Amino acid sequence: MYRLQTFGDLQLTDANGNAVRYPAKGLLMMAYLYTRRQQVLTRHELAGFLWADADAELAGLNLRKLISRIRRVDGDTVSPPFEITTNSIRLVTSVVSVDLQVLEANDPPLKKLHAITDLLQRGFLETLQPATKPIEDWIGGECRIQRLKLREALFDALPVANSPNHFRMLSGAGLHLLEKDPDDEPVRAMLRRLPGAAGLGEREKTGGSATYPVVKSLTDTDPRAETATPPRLVLPRLVLLPPTSQGDAPGLPLASALIEDVTIELCALRNISIVAPHTAEQIRRDSNKAVVIARHSISYLLDTRLSGEGLFAQLVYFPTDEILWASRFSMTTETLPMQRRLIAQQLTSSVVHELAKNEQTRLSIEENPQAYHSYLIGASLMGKLTLPHIRRARTAFKEALRYHADFSPAFIGLARTYTSEWLVTAQGNAELLQLAETNAMKAIERDAAMPGGYRELGVTKLYLGDVDESVAALSLAEELSPHFADVIYSHADTLVHASRPKDALAKIQKAMSLNPLSPDAYLWCAAGASYFLERYDDAIAYVEAMKDKAPAHRIAAASCAMMGDRKRAQFYRQRAEILNPVFDLEKWLSVVPFKEQWQKELYREGLLKAGF
Repeated sequence: MYRLQTFGDLQLTDANGNAVRYPAKGLLMMAYLYTRRQQVLTRHELAGFLWADADAELAGLNLRKLISRIRRVDGDTVSPPFEITTNSIRLVTSVVSVDLQVLEANDPPLKKLHAITDLLQRGFLETLQPATKPIEDWIGGECRIQRLKLREALFDALPVANSPNHFRMLSGAGLHLLEKDPDDEPVRAMLRRLPGAAGLGEREKTGGSATYPVVKSLTDTDPRAETATPPRLVLPRLVLLPPTSQGDAPGLPLASALIEDVTIELCALRNISIVAPHTAEQIRRDSNKAVVIARHSISYLLDTRLSGEGLFAQLVYFPTDEILWASRFSMTTETLPMQRRLIAQQLTSSVVHELAKNEQTRLSIEENPQAYHSYLIGASLMGKLTLPHIRRARTAFKEALRYHADFSPAFIGLARTYTSEWLVTAQGNAELLQLAETNAMKAIERDAAMPGGYRELGVTKLYLGDVDESVAALSLAEELSPHFADVIYSHADTLVHASRPKDALAKIQKAMSLNPLSPDAYLWCAAGASYFLERYDDAIAYVEAMKDKAPAHRIAAASCAMMGDRKRAQFYRQRAEILNPVFDLEKWLSVVPFKEQWQKELYREGLLKAGF
């Protein structure tokens, strides 16, 4: 008559599929009873489970109120889900089916594996926030039991698997298990030997039949008995996001299979936890990926995009948004086996190298989640170069430092807010640059291996007029992280002011290739480089591509004026004057650092022609 769903949303439905409006704690009690011996417990035991933080008398009162609400919902039901007496409560399993029964079903091995895998992918009580420690411990224990059942089903299905679809199902189940327990060597060995699913699996490489480890089945003892588990070091996590297609490029299913294949290959790593493909797919679809990635404590992500030019992949260290490497791979039939090997090798070597370099930062983030959360808020706000966003970001970075006084990324963020405000206000406020330099130096003192501190120091030195020091600091930042697109952008911006616009344009185009959905700041920099190369059409095109064109109104006005388009030049000048009505051309040119005088004169000429 009833069906209880415990994976995903916790809900009860009747025989017609209609939701039964039981109290949430009533549904939780139903799920808990199903997992107990004989599906019955005393009232005292249930009250202690549901309200562990309350004293016994209050817990008993709460249970009586819950029972009263349940009885009102049941009404005159002939066969209610619970059998309630003065001393105990029992779940009537003859009228309630539970999705957990899939774990005990006596189905053929492959069918059972498919059913359990599909169930576990939705997450046991995924949306429930445990209110007490006993509830949290119970959920954790049940999840461990479910993984044991999945593991048993996996190795039961292994001998009868005989098609690529079967092998892919086995690999998905194995990856799910390794995500939770990276130390499970039999599962890891099984994945490495799977034919078909791994493309170049052990069976194909040797030309013979694969051998699989002997797996001990579950014991006959009650798996729900409490067992002491020693604490294990939390490994950093890597997620390989399935590719998206740009411009409806053909071959997306093939590219997705390739990335899933590489995921299996990376299971050879013992010092990192690989997120299973199903979870990766959910993250890719989520509109707020940054929040989801932070919630899952993911340190590294491989972002992939498919276009007519092939498969673009970049490995990002998420806490600092640093691109560790990026590359493009062709997707022709002849090159696929080689590309699989190249992606896996590059990803493996980069992760291993960066783990050693970033371990201190990673551990610091994991020990101070509130600081990291505040930092992420600040970083998201810096996506828009407006004064309100910049100042709100500064507040968030300062809050991060209140939680963790030595958090280097927060000092980096603070430095950026001061240089950004100096740039947007265009008042030549020296105090802002002094604050930026101070915070950049603090970031470097706390983590000399992090390129962000040198990047902010380089930007600050540029605005202070020390162009050579700026180039030196940014060259060091790029040397520390040669694929970090934001560092390359800042280096390009400095080269514009160092009177090397041709080098600057080449470098900013490299940054844009690493970060194809480029922030407005990249486009603004490219517009500036194009202006000083006297490519005024290109400069305007870069400005037009910006989502928020406000910071670039002056360079757009100057470009239009130099082309003789006075009407458009006036349009951009008026927009710039609305944002900054007290702008003083000569004062601004006196503080904007250009290494060679010709550059300042070219900018002055354009701005004067535009009417500033």
